[in-house]
Amino acid sequence: MNKLELVNAVAEKADLTKRDAEKAVNAVVESIEDALKTGERVSLVGFGTFEVRDRKPRVGRNPQTGQEIRIPAGKVPSFKAGKGLKESVG
Repeated sequence: MNKLELVNAVAEKADLTKRDAEKAVNAVVESIEDALKTGERVSLVGFGTFEVRDRKPRVGRNPQTGQEIRIPAGKVPSFKAGKGLKESVG
C-alpha cells in the first residue's frame, strides 16, 4: 500500500473527503517525525513503537571493488510492532 492508497482507505473508513484524509495522514506522519527528531518515543498501544536508535560505526565493503569502507556512527529510526499488530498479521 502506498500513501495514496492509505489516504483513500482512511477517507473511506473515517467517512472523510480525500483532502481531509490526506491532511490527517500527513499530520500523523509529521507528528511522528517531529517527535523522533527531538529524541522522543512514539508508542501506539496495540500497534507499535517508533524510536530513534544509535548505530555504532562499522566496516563495510564496496560491492563493486570489494574494498573495505568505514561507515560512521549515526542515528536511525526504528519501529517495533506491538502485540496487537503481531497477532492480527500472523
